[in-house]
Amino acid sequence: MLQVAVVGSGPSGVYAAQGLVQQERVPGVRVDVLDRLPCPYGLVRYGVAPDHEKIKSLQGTLCTVLEHERVRFLGGVLVGPQGVPAARLRDLYHAVVYCVGAAADRRLGVPGEELPGSWSATDFVSWYSAHPDVVSDRFAADGFVAGARTAVVIGVGNVAVDVTRILARGAAELSATDMPQAALDALSASRVREIWTVGRRGPSQARFTTKELRELGALPDTDVVVDPAELALDPAYLDPSALPAAQRRNVEVLRGWAERPRSFGSRRIRLRFFLRPVALLPAGDGRVGAVRFERTLPDGLGGVTGTGRYEDIEAQLVLRSVGYRGVALEGLPFDADRGTVPHLAGRVLRAGSVAPGEYVAGWIKRGPTGVIGTNRPCAKETVTSLLDDAPALVRRGIVSDPLAALRSEGLRPVDWSGWQSIERAEAALGASLGRSVVKLPDWQALMRAAGADGPL
Repeated sequence: MLQVAVVGSGPSGVYAAQGLVQQERVPGVRVDVLDRLPCPYGLVRYGVAPDHEKIKSLQGTLCTVLEHERVRFLGGVLVGPQGVPAARLRDLYHAVVYCVGAAADRRLGVPGEELPGSWSATDFVSWYSAHPDVVSDRFAADGFVAGARTAVVIGVGNVAVDVTRILARGAAELSATDMPQAALDALSASRVREIWTVGRRGPSQARFTTKELRELGALPDTDVVVDPAELALDPAYLDPSALPAAQRRNVEVLRGWAERPRSFGSRRIRLRFFLRPVALLPAGDGRVGAVRFERTLPDGLGGVTGTGRYEDIEAQLVLRSVGYRGVALEGLPFDADRGTVPHLAGRVLRAGSVAPGEYVAGWIKRGPTGVIGTNRPCAKETVTSLLDDAPALVRRGIVSDPLAALRSEGLRPVDWSGWQSIERAEAALGASLGRSVVKLPDWQALMRAAGADGPL
């Protein structure tokens, strides 16, 4: 019987588990899905914006897989230093599939990036999504938005659009979500009325999806402003016919906003293009006070070049959203330039050779690209490789129950019933606050609800 460990319970990990237990080539495969957090679903729980209920409903599909009779969820299990070594997992299972995502955010690399009031969008998303790694009192005095009137979001991908939309949402709209109460209170009291969302390239090269973009225009009491002259700097904006369908639709939405009469909502979102951040400037109190941008122009090769002309945009809050990077996992090879684990069709490569029984899927395999659904074919390729290798893998003798061996070594995972206890506690918290489900905000609350003591 083939025993497989999947490290990571986000979409790529769950899709890998699904592919293993639902195929018929190798009957009876058993899968343990390990996650560092006590909660499953990865970025579906902690990355999808709380007001995107339709996308968050994907948790129901993932739940069905994790409740399969030959799948076990083991939460609160750290793999690597201070946890279960990768080599130990390899001893206990015929195969290990690493689906650990891309945990680090990219930096701007400009002066002033460390000023108070300057954050990564990842920090902001983690805060309003109740990620347990966010130390609650780190933000208690600031709440990100306290004292801010103007925010600048650097980046034009879906995460940038998400944080822009959350900043512009009203309290009544956010209270219907599972956002933790502290974040809801801070955002409800927010005085941010102007949000600049800025990209260094043109509208035809923006990474957001059209659905996400259109949502900005549907926000109540919010005016979306674009400059037609700035949009026209992009040659593809003037003639979008040769663009892929998604980019063409984006251009059409932006053109519609540029041509419509101005409205006068209490909040304003300004979408800017062809501006590259070169410095964050301090205010008199030592916090961030403005962002200096250099005007760019297309270089004819798909990139941009600087013009030597600059513009300062006032901001008391700056959120950078310029991408993610994979992080090396001790015991696995790592390509630092790409931020991924070297692989061949999902098989881990060590010094250019396939490492038997070690596999990758998701962002740690291909980089932080695509949408949630992209993880399905990615995981399928990896599972196909694993199943092709299965006849050789099962010849290696292992213990009959890897979990029992890990328990004997002191491991105390949060099992599926522990996760269900967390769900009940979040429903009870929501009811007590007159809301629907509300996420528990920290490790202690999560582990207490699960019947455990703390991070393992």
